[in-house]
Amino acid sequence: MTDPMTEEKPKRDEHKRTGQLSSVQVMFAAILAIGLLLAINFSSRIAAGQPLQEAYHRVETEIQRLREEQAALIAQRDYVQRDAYVESWARDEGKMVREGEMLVIPVPAGVSFQTTPVAPLNIPIQTSPPEPETWMLWWSLFFDGEPPS
Repeated sequence: MTDPMTEEKPKRDEHKRTGQLSSVQVMFAAILAIGLLLAINFSSRIAAGQPLQEAYHRVETEIQRLREEQAALIAQRDYVQRDAYVESWARDEGKMVREGEMLVIPVPAGVSFQTTPVAPLNIPIQTSPPEPETWMLWWSLFFDGEPPS
């Protein structure tokens, strides 16, 4: 009688000797190949995303700078809309005075001015010609001649 254990051993040895791959080896190779492909794909996505990340940071910095500029402009707008600013501009830069006040401009020492009266300016005011009536405009569009009076 032969022992069943001894019969299996030559079969296993025979299986190893033929050079065939076992299903475990094939599955391991497939998992390794898929893992390698995923690693390559992931690293290429990281490399491709790097310039996008840098552009994102640049845009974020620009947005922050523009928000600060907007806040400064809003503050300036609010300031110039107040009556105090208008009055200070009118007095300082506009050289305007209130009723009853006199504008004094300091003159450096050593400079002399001749005080001659200045004649008031007579600038003729030009007025625009009167607007023609609507029907006259339509008449001139459809016909070559002047509209009847």
